[in-house]
Amino acid sequence: MKNVDDLIESAAELAGQGLSKGEIADELNVSRETASWLVERSGATAEPSNQSTQQSAGNGGPQDIHVDWSAIGRDSKRMGSIAAAMADLLAKHGEDVDLTVGIEKAGGPIATLIASELETDLSTYTPAKHQWEEGDIDELGGTFSRNFAGIRDRECYVVDDTITSGTTMRETITAIRSEGGEPLACVVLADKQGVEEIEGVPVYSLLQVISVGKDE
Repeated sequence: MKNVDDLIESAAELAGQGLSKGEIADELNVSRETASWLVERSGATAEPSNQSTQQSAGNGGPQDIHVDWSAIGRDSKRMGSIAAAMADLLAKHGEDVDLTVGIEKAGGPIATLIASELETDLSTYTPAKHQWEEGDIDELGGTFSRNFAGIRDRECYVVDDTITSGTTMRETITAIRSEGGEPLACVVLADKQGVEEIEGVPVYSLLQVISVGKDE
């Protein structure tokens, strides 16, 4: 994707497939506010969803950065190499960690390769934003898949593709702790915020993508 028009077109296509705005945000590696703005610009919804989105649209769109890592994701060899690098960032934390938690959707395949590299079990977490359309996301909850390993009071690593605001990573850490687990470190491909830790858990990234500019 090379420009905003491409993102708007992709948002419309995903909305037409029935994805929630939270899922669209996940697919396009943008914030929920940006996903709403893109869908509304595409005409896939009739009315602006909320005040913040209306303000964003009126000001030319929300402030966000789109990270397109499809050149990695579409090639298993490249994915394996990237996962090995991400695993190396995690390896310094804990000698007895036997669980890697991937945040769905995009974090799942990456976590699978990292788990193989580190020889750990695999768990996956689907965040609340996948259910989100509009309204208060705090009323929604995420879930751990029963098809993969349980937390069971274990130390673990957390894996995702990007950090946009840190909300999803924070939610996942909280969910793991509610199951008695203890996240020792998080790793992502790209971090848009430049965070070093979330909820006391260190965060590592291969890339930090920081927007430097002056507000008008």
